[in-house]
Amino acid sequence: MTKSELIEAITARGEFTRARAELVVNCVFDTMTDALRSAEGIEIRGFGSFSVRPYRSYTGRNPRTGQSVTVAAKRLPFFKVGKELREIVNQSSVHPITNGTDSRDDD
Repeated sequence: MTKSELIEAITARGEFTRARAELVVNCVFDTMTDALRSAEGIEIRGFGSFSVRPYRSYTGRNPRTGQSVTVAAKRLPFFKVGKELREIVNQSSVHPITNGTDSRDDD
């Protein structure tokens, strides 16, 4: 689902106009971004939690040339799925798991 599809899904419920739904979605994302920028965690019960994890610098390799490159230290957002969402997705039969692999054809 893309951001515009999320806006359309909210609009389809009939409670908000497209402009109001877009404002709400942008406000939520902006607030979440600001919280993560400030190194605050975000917890949405039943859905999951977002946090910021620091990563040390390391030496990597350029896949085209094989040359060593230094990757700078960074902080990246991390998402941990909540128990309820994990169970809902796991019980979904949209993409059944066979032989220990996901059988999606779109990969």
